Amino acid sequence: MDASSPIGFFSVWDYAVFALMLLVSAAIGVFYAYVDHGPQSSGDFLMAGRSMTAVPVAMSLSASFMSAITVLSTPAEIYRFGALYCYYGLSFVLTVLVCSEVFVPVYYRLGITSTYEYLEMRFNRAARLCGTALFVLQTILYTGIVIYVPALALNQVTGFDLWGAVIATGVVCTFYCTLGGLKAVVWTDVLQVGIMVAGLLAVILKSVVRQGGMATILNDAAEGGRLEIWDFDPNPLRRHTFWTITFGGALVYIGIYGTNQAQVQRYVSCKTLAHAKMSLYVNLIGLWVILLCSVLAGLCLYSVYKHCDPWTSGSVSSADQLMPYLVMDILREHPGLPGLFVAAAYSGTLSTVSSSINALAAVTVEDLVKPYSNLTEKQLSRLSKALSLVYGALCIGMAGLASIVDSLLQVAASIFGVVGGPLLGLFMLGILCPFANATGGLAGLFCGLVLSLWVGIGAQLYPPMPSLSRPLALATYGCNGTVGILLNSTISASVSASSLPLGNFSSDLLNANHSGPALVDSWYSVSYLYFSPIGTLTALAVGVIVSLLAGNRKCKSSAGLTLCKEDLTLYCLLRILKEKVTPSAGKLDLSRESEVKEKFGQHNPAFCTVELSTTSYGKTQGPST
Repeated sequence: MDASSPIGFFSVWDYAVFALMLLVSAAIGVFYAYVDHGPQSSGDFLMAGRSMTAVPVAMSLSASFMSAITVLSTPAEIYRFGALYCYYGLSFVLTVLVCSEVFVPVYYRLGITSTYEYLEMRFNRAARLCGTALFVLQTILYTGIVIYVPALALNQVTGFDLWGAVIATGVVCTFYCTLGGLKAVVWTDVLQVGIMVAGLLAVILKSVVRQGGMATILNDAAEGGRLEIWDFDPNPLRRHTFWTITFGGALVYIGIYGTNQAQVQRYVSCKTLAHAKMSLYVNLIGLWVILLCSVLAGLCLYSVYKHCDPWTSGSVSSADQLMPYLVMDILREHPGLPGLFVAAAYSGTLSTVSSSINALAAVTVEDLVKPYSNLTEKQLSRLSKALSLVYGALCIGMAGLASIVDSLLQVAASIFGVVGGPLLGLFMLGILCPFANATGGLAGLFCGLVLSLWVGIGAQLYPPMPSLSRPLALATYGCNGTVGILLNSTISASVSASSLPLGNFSSDLLNANHSGPALVDSWYSVSYLYFSPIGTLTALAVGVIVSLLAGNRKCKSSAGLTLCKEDLTLYCLLRILKEKVTPSAGKLDLSRESEVKEKFGQHNPAFCTVELSTTSYGKTQGPST
């Protein structure tokens, strides 16, 4: 069949389930607009009055992190490359440990609204503006892709209206972000993460029943090489190994959870530091659940199509369409369930887009408006709502641009992947190196950005050879009316290598045709998960060296802007234990606490144990170094 033709169409029940998800999401925005109809400051709108608790924030972190691209692409990744992807579970652990112990205490102590506000406190205004500009650029580009790519995949397989889905997604997100602010975003994320898990579970359970049990699915996966996960090859050119996923992936996600405004804005909105840290640990459970569901869905996908690959046979035109194809194939006799899966995919889109819109409004108000204006809190609140509307329209417009410029998808994905590394290096330089100064920080950011963009864009122009990515074999000999295509088979001269999955071709043939600059087989072939570490380590190294050369080695930043031993959970536990063993030690700690309170203010969120409003806390403006 033609790859552009859908294999099934939505029933009335499917549309009803999808519409219900959109209506409930919009209703949450209306509810919080009504509840908070009184005078609202910009902090109330953007930070939920710093009154959120751990569990909803944790679910929001999980939902905004898992976009529709994750729901559609992760199972396809397992289908093509195997379950090695499960090592991301370890990288999530490292991410949560580092962010909760290193970044959260510093941000929370300072009471910041914009993540990049920290860069001005620690370095200078130029560093803050650079961080803001990079965040705005990558977020708008990525959000447009998040809206468009799932809509395209679902349209080509299910017949779901493409632009109806794009516009409906953008409008609903913008609507509840503009009306309800961060509270509406967080609570819609809670709803949407539940829908995402339910949609994946529906596919998994139906596949298990159809295939005759989970044992059959695991056996099929083992026979197809999908369960071969013991790959400890240290070669940095290999796309996925234990090392690239666990440690390279960890640095990628530390950049997201530690410096990206969309994530940081959530946990600093918690009412206490304990809730902020706990939200990250509860979020870890959510990440594990979604990862497990995605891996199982990928194994089910392979078990169902192990003898008839829809991609190779031409039933779908891209890997992102494999999951919607499976849904319409096995669930179309159950009205409403295909709609549930589409609702799951679009819940990922809604959560990511709403998080992005709210974060873009926050950084614009805090970094680009407040420092240069004398607007009242009421005016800033209205401006925040207007900016949510503007950014929502921009994201929909970017989705339209993505539909007509094919290369934009690759370019935007490269920018989103490589910008986070240098920014992470700059933040780590400020938090971990008291002697670092603005000159070193900006030099490190620039060098890290140049290097990571170089390797990232080079890898897009000259993709690594299949011998490094190692796609697994796919077969079509079980398809009716098709000719089987297996490894080492003869390829028709009329079919181009780029039009079919790489897993179906002889690696010798593809490697022989691989040509380009001298760096193709080395620098440009580095695993994409190392793009961020390259930028991070470069920014750190250059920042340290330039800071030592350009400034006084004994110069230290203002107290509170860097990590201290009191921020570590282990230190706090040891102190509590020491106080119980030797009560007199507590008096010294109390005097130390009074000094810190005097320095940062009695109403700083780090010392509050009750619900706060933005009118009751102060921020520390440390001098530049």
